[in-house]
Amino acid sequence: MPRESYSAGEAARALGISLDTLRRWDRAGRLRVERDAANRRVVPASEVERLRAEGGRPAISARNRFAGTVRAVTIEGVLAQVEIDVTEPGRVVAIISREAAEELGLRPGASATAIVKATSVMVEGARPARP
Repeated sequence: MPRESYSAGEAARALGISLDTLRRWDRAGRLRVERDAANRRVVPASEVERLRAEGGRPAISARNRFAGTVRAVTIEGVLAQVEIDVTEPGRVVAIISREAAEELGLRPGASATAIVKATSVMVEGARPARP
């Protein structure tokens, strides 16, 4: 029998978003939710399917996305290092000072190199189907 609804946490996981994002979408009217007897959010399965069909990937603020194929996974203790070969063109967005842009002579069509230094890099992957 097909599922009729999801808890807020289950719906967020199914959509690949955080629970906070799901709550914001509810307040903004982007997502229709119902409430159970304990006043908890319950998301109809039809809403999850509708949002999945809208574009496959939820709208998020992160712009520096590099889609690719996992080359290696090295696990040591509680950490895993994931190496990804980038397979499609990407775009890097940087916010720099006006002075730096002028010093570097940046303009449309000019050659430039983006050096990414991040304290947090998230990996988004396809989830294996559950039996």
